[in-house]
Amino acid sequence: MTWFSRIFSGQQAPGQALTARQQQLIAGWQHLPEADLRRSHYRCRYVVVDVEATGSNVTSDRLCSIAALALVDGQIDFNDAFQLLLADVEQGVDSAPSPAEQPTPEPTVAGPSVEPLIDFLQFVGKAPLVAYNAPFVARMIDDALAEHLGIKLGLPWIDLVWVLPDLFRDANDAQGGLDGWLAHFGVDSIDRHNALSDAFASAQLLQITIAYAARKGFDTPASLHALEKARRHLHQSG
Repeated sequence: MTWFSRIFSGQQAPGQALTARQQQLIAGWQHLPEADLRRSHYRCRYVVVDVEATGSNVTSDRLCSIAALALVDGQIDFNDAFQLLLADVEQGVDSAPSPAEQPTPEPTVAGPSVEPLIDFLQFVGKAPLVAYNAPFVARMIDDALAEHLGIKLGLPWIDLVWVLPDLFRDANDAQGGLDGWLAHFGVDSIDRHNALSDAFASAQLLQITIAYAARKGFDTPASLHALEKARRHLHQSG
């Protein structure tokens, strides 16, 4: 599995012609230095991502919004947040299936979706990505990027679905999904099934995760990714 972005020329053609400026911005993102995944949790930037869609079927449902929040050096940065709303999708959507100050970035509303998606690329940079139910979130985002920009993120994803039960084996909350883990750790959900609110809740779970993981010797993004990969492989082979 490659962790890094593919070259632009190797991707499918986007659904609409990109301007020279847009192609330049995408190329600039692709040539950003790769994140050092061997750095300590407390010396790196994670980006926690959630989405809303018209349903939970990755092949037939449509992406409605993307929300992302950065965890920098172990701290949630409320000034480092992103929200994209796709204006051409009807309301009444589902978040990725499954009191503190809430991050409130100004949402970027898409006419054509090219510019907001480029803004998303620039927000993410090459940071490792974190989500609860990462395959759903990643697929929705990758499909939108492929359709509008002709690229994929190609960045490492860390899925809390696998990491949390491996680290907290006595918690036994895996069956409760995201709601179960939030209840277990006493994390308040400001507005469940809202992508930005769920990204904020997941960022708080990530803070708990990295603090505990570091004590167990999993003190870098690379080690968390390896932990997730091992548990996923064990589950699939069992």
